[in-house]
Amino acid sequence: MTNNHQRTLLVTGASGHMGRRVVEMLLEAQAGTIIAATRSPEKLADFARQGVIVRHADFNDPASLAEAFAGVDRLLLISTDALGEPGLRLRQHQTAVKAAETAGVNHVVYTSLVNPEPDSPVLIAPDHYGTEQALAASKLNWTVLRNNIYAEVLIPTLSQAAQTGQLFSAAGQGKTAYVTREDCARVAAAALAADFDGRRTLNVTGPEALSRTDLATIATQLTGKPVAYIPLELEAMVQGMVGAGLPRFVAELLASFDTGIAQGKFSAVSNAAQELTGRQPAHLADFLTAHKDQLLPTS
Repeated sequence: MTNNHQRTLLVTGASGHMGRRVVEMLLEAQAGTIIAATRSPEKLADFARQGVIVRHADFNDPASLAEAFAGVDRLLLISTDALGEPGLRLRQHQTAVKAAETAGVNHVVYTSLVNPEPDSPVLIAPDHYGTEQALAASKLNWTVLRNNIYAEVLIPTLSQAAQTGQLFSAAGQGKTAYVTREDCARVAAAALAADFDGRRTLNVTGPEALSRTDLATIATQLTGKPVAYIPLELEAMVQGMVGAGLPRFVAELLASFDTGIAQGKFSAVSNAAQELTGRQPAHLADFLTAHKDQLLPTS
């Protein structure tokens, strides 16, 4: 990361997994004046003790965003978790883009999704595409980080597969270039602290794309328990998750990622992560090996 003590960098959602890690990385790099914005400032007392400026920011309150973004040079807009109400997350993001523009922020880094264009079957893709469109229509400079699917989501999935011996999915033979949340945080911190001031869109992926068959093989090797990939039709996948206790809208959202994988939306591998950070992102097998204890049933 570029050291620049004159600039003021702000991270939204700083009390969440991604935001907190980005702030930690910015502190380690002494990247400048750091502002951590959150709905819950009391959760960031540890950062305040380290010299981070903590500001209240509520994406449902435009006035709070305008106040939080005042005096900021570069801003990391981490996509919110408002998924329960259709359209809410996009409205929140659009509000944040307007607030950044009004506040005179020079550059916004946004955490998006790979291939969010209107032909994506992934149900949350319109939120990301709409936010990208809002940035494009603004006067802001920006970096859009199109993150692939987090490797972390595989831990409960493969743990269940190791217990049952079956990995169910509607992804067909599609492949995914899984990337760890840690690597996404490192990329976001680097992009926020960088000197780049134009407009760019980057895919953030792991170093290889793997199929469900590949995942079953890795799970078998790590756990010592045979795991077979069982392809399902989409509705059968949804029904299975609903039967396991998930609300139908959540099951449909998760299954829509399988459809995207089957269509090849998540298979492209990019070297953007290494170019931005100077480090190759983690291979999925290495990541899962480091979390092997979570894949095995507790005795």
